[in-house]
Amino acid sequence: MENIIKVLLAEDDKNLGTILKAYLEAKGYETELCTDGREALEKFKRADFGFCILDIMMPVMDGFTLATEIRKLDRKVPLLFLTAKSMQEDKLHGFELGADDYLTKPFSMEELLMRMKAIMRRSADDRVKPTVFTIGSLVFDYNRQLLTSEKEEHKLTSKEAELLRLLCENMNRVLDRSVALNKIWFDDSYFNARSMDVYITKLRKYLKSDEHVELMNVHGIGFKLVINEGTN
Repeated sequence: MENIIKVLLAEDDKNLGTILKAYLEAKGYETELCTDGREALEKFKRADFGFCILDIMMPVMDGFTLATEIRKLDRKVPLLFLTAKSMQEDKLHGFELGADDYLTKPFSMEELLMRMKAIMRRSADDRVKPTVFTIGSLVFDYNRQLLTSEKEEHKLTSKEAELLRLLCENMNRVLDRSVALNKIWFDDSYFNARSMDVYITKLRKYLKSDEHVELMNVHGIGFKLVINEGTN
């Protein structure tokens, strides 16, 4: 028998929260509804949740703060934000905090379920893939979200770690932009493409500590992580 996934639902709109809870439970997810961030954090500390759905605008503790506290306790539990906002800065901030996805209200229940399943499929795949990669003189530990060299250590965000692992899995081969966008952001919209460019710039900066490592732009196609052999 399949294990039932326990979902933490933090939503201060009681009507929407009740509807979402009923829908998720009808789909087989055990769902705990909380109406403020503080209550949700306390529930998270006391139970083993397999998925978190967090509204951003909540009383007592907002969704961003709640996500930060949850990530301190569990770096890998899937997080999906719900919000009435559509500002790009809010979405970027959510991803920086380690969110796996983002839904802007109003949304369909079917879309929510689809996104949850996509995130959980990826999480299941993560368990059978390599998690430690050597990049020249650098070592990337995906599970710990750490990129280390002899002199420094970089703690990566979830999106940075996902993108770097995809690049490592395609080492010395071109990673198509649309492939990366669909695997990590779940669609290849213009906004997500610009967001990915920001992460590529950050990763390129981190990788500079080894002069033989190069993260190349392949114009019109994507990116290529290569190790250039040093000359004697």
